[in-house]
Amino acid sequence: MNNPQELKYSKSHEWVRIDGDAAYIGITDHAQESLGDLVFVNLPEVDDEITAGDPFGDVESVKAVSDLLAPVDGVVAEINEELLDAPEKINEEPYEAWMIKITEIGDTDDLLDADEYERFVEEEEDE
Repeated sequence: MNNPQELKYSKSHEWVRIDGDAAYIGITDHAQESLGDLVFVNLPEVDDEITAGDPFGDVESVKAVSDLLAPVDGVVAEINEELLDAPEKINEEPYEAWMIKITEIGDTDDLLDADEYERFVEEEEDE
């Protein structure tokens, strides 16, 4: 399982990269692999507020449509517009293909480190 150590992870399979007073959010390698080939991504607007645990967009694969759940509270500062025309980049490089950049980041205490996330995925797969 490919989970960079410098990132934080949510139990809904999003990753968070904190960069100063901003955070980049995308979906994990495990999530993109489970979804299959992505064909569409729906992202929020700049200045939208996101709330931890609530949907901020969705991705459509050849298998299904899945909500993207906010791993933390924040305000959308930027969206990765490149993904709107090329959602397959998420499958190709899930940790480079960030979806949104947020500011006014809320509490990150509930996020998992890479090792905790890997254990969570293993437990989830065993169920």
